[in-house]
Amino acid sequence: MRLKRVAKWTAGMAVIVFVVTFAIAYVMSDNDCDQLGVGGGERMRAVVYCEYGLADVLRLEQIAKPVPVDHEVLVRVHAASINPLDWHYMRGTPRLMRIEAGLRKPKFTRMGVDFAGTVEAVGPAVTLFKPGDEVFGGKRGALADYVCTGEDRAITLKPASLTFEQAAAIPIAGVTALQALRDKGKAHPGQKILINGASGGVGTFAVQIAKTFGAEVTGVCSTRNLEMVRALGADRVVDYTKDDFAKRPERYDLVLDNVGNRPLLDFKRVLEREGTYVMIGGGGPNEGTWIGPMARPIKGLLLSPFVSQRFVMLLADLNKNDLARIADLMQAGKVTSVIDRRYPLGEAAAAIRYLEEGHARGKVIVTMDEPPATAPPPS
Repeated sequence: MRLKRVAKWTAGMAVIVFVVTFAIAYVMSDNDCDQLGVGGGERMRAVVYCEYGLADVLRLEQIAKPVPVDHEVLVRVHAASINPLDWHYMRGTPRLMRIEAGLRKPKFTRMGVDFAGTVEAVGPAVTLFKPGDEVFGGKRGALADYVCTGEDRAITLKPASLTFEQAAAIPIAGVTALQALRDKGKAHPGQKILINGASGGVGTFAVQIAKTFGAEVTGVCSTRNLEMVRALGADRVVDYTKDDFAKRPERYDLVLDNVGNRPLLDFKRVLEREGTYVMIGGGGPNEGTWIGPMARPIKGLLLSPFVSQRFVMLLADLNKNDLARIADLMQAGKVTSVIDRRYPLGEAAAAIRYLEEGHARGKVIVTMDEPPATAPPPS
């Protein structure tokens, strides 16, 4: 009995310590928004958000222009693209991600990841790039006139044949598609692949990259996107507004799911006995407040031991080697960027709202519509 009382007391104290620690961390979590306009030196425009919320929380501010040190590269951004990742951070959803992003307020207040532009300056230890180089890559805070990143990070030379907009469309979507097919799906010639959500940012890259592996590709999309997906190389297309791929007789070796709108058992039904299901994305802005799309991989993990198929989730690793690989495919004319709409930097909130609707065909681009600010703020 005494041991039971000690165990209950210990468990109770552990809960109290956790609650108090969490409460303190929540109250004290803050960001640097009150410092954005502080300091001298050159300034630049950047899209920032100081609170979690809808696109209305986004602001275009004048902030300090970064200065590269050591192995860093300063890039003047000409074009950027947005991804569902951006509105996830903006909204702070699923709420579980706030453990890393900031409990009460976002720790990092800058928006965007994908960028393409021209190297303006380099740190003294940089050997891979020089001023004037045209580059593209991924770095948080890309919705701005300038971005500063390490030369060994996710940045590589832009092929001369690509525009800055085409290059800015690549990083997250292109690398995600490549790694889903190559690393998770083990894509190879003759493999039958179903791509659910073939007309979106990842989907348009996935259709094309799957064909470079010699696969037989079926794309699932809406009526208005059928011809576009065919033009990208899909061998067959399924109009989800009129047909249900889960009720068709075809079976697939690999399914890439960019949508997350169907029960996992539907995908089990269309997979070959040793087939693989890869969850890439899914879930709208208002779905699953606490764990959101993470519910699906959890279900897949629980299902996998009882079936012969594999159910896995991809968390892409943005790196320079895979960026260069996709750039080579585009230079060779085997892959192209599909761009839906373009917005100026001052309308980034509208671009996010459009992406949140879930109907974008390919990528949504943000352009730096006027020269960057370089003068110090008035005293």
